[in-house]
Amino acid sequence: QVQLVESGGGLVQAGGSLRLSCAASGRTFRSYAMGWFRQAPGKEREFVAAISQSGGSTYYADSVKGRFTISRDNAKNTVYLQMNSLKPEDTAVYYCAATLSWRFTITYYRLNEYDSWGQGTQVTVSS
Repeated sequence: QVQLVESGGGLVQAGGSLRLSCAASGRTFRSYAMGWFRQAPGKEREFVAAISQSGGSTYYADSVKGRFTISRDNAKNTVYLQMNSLKPEDTAVYYCAATLSWRFTITYYRLNEYDSWGQGTQVTVSS
């Protein structure tokens, strides 16, 4: 498994931006497809965005499409989530996750397809 550590969360006003980072340990990072998920208080964890091993394919939840961008730097073992035009409903703990699943292009939105998870970083958007 790969070890994941998120950073970059914080408090921002509505309409603002944040960039989350997820640093991975190990030399096999480029073998993993990566995802970002979030969990708001009292709600289930939900899919936000995902990216293939090479970065050539990206996927987004409808709620963030056009506002968030996922990217990765395999040389730095890091995946990013650029969040623009933030809304109060984006408030949540954001988690990155890694998967070796061969079905990634089909199952990228499923929590149970991911093998490793970070500890999460809090994002709070004030109105």
